[in-house]
Amino acid sequence: MKTFLKNNLDIFITLFFIALVAGLGSLFVNLGLNWYSSLKTPTEWIPSIVIPILWSTIYVTFALICSILLKKKLLTKDIITLGIINGVLNILWCLVFFTLNQLLIGNIIIIINAFFATILLVKFIKINKWYVNLLWLYPIWLYLATSFNLALWILN
Repeated sequence: MKTFLKNNLDIFITLFFIALVAGLGSLFVNLGLNWYSSLKTPTEWIPSIVIPILWSTIYVTFALICSILLKKKLLTKDIITLGIINGVLNILWCLVFFTLNQLLIGNIIIIINAFFATILLVKFIKINKWYVNLLWLYPIWLYLATSFNLALWILN
């Protein structure tokens, strides 16, 4: 058992980091839901129930692909660094937007996050194009969320 843990420590650390990002993001979102519900929103948008499903899909997909790449020793320092940057930006956006109620700063953060998500996707293309078919949801979702954030900023 000790050997198993030692041989898979990098996978456990990666999964812990992904779970930490998801957990802290969810915490900050939940802290700001009352404020969020008071905002004027665009008439056309994705139903609220879809958003946690999308994020769960994104986190699970990253966890699976990163675990596979770690096992195959294909996870590069660039991808690890970009993954950390994206995770920190995700948490920061949830904190700033939902908990601190800062629409403008939240917009700036999500635009930067979408940029880094695109770079991350390009790095994954260099390793395996099949993985990109699973990961495209992340930057596309961030670009859609950015348009919604901008609409919220304009309307409020």
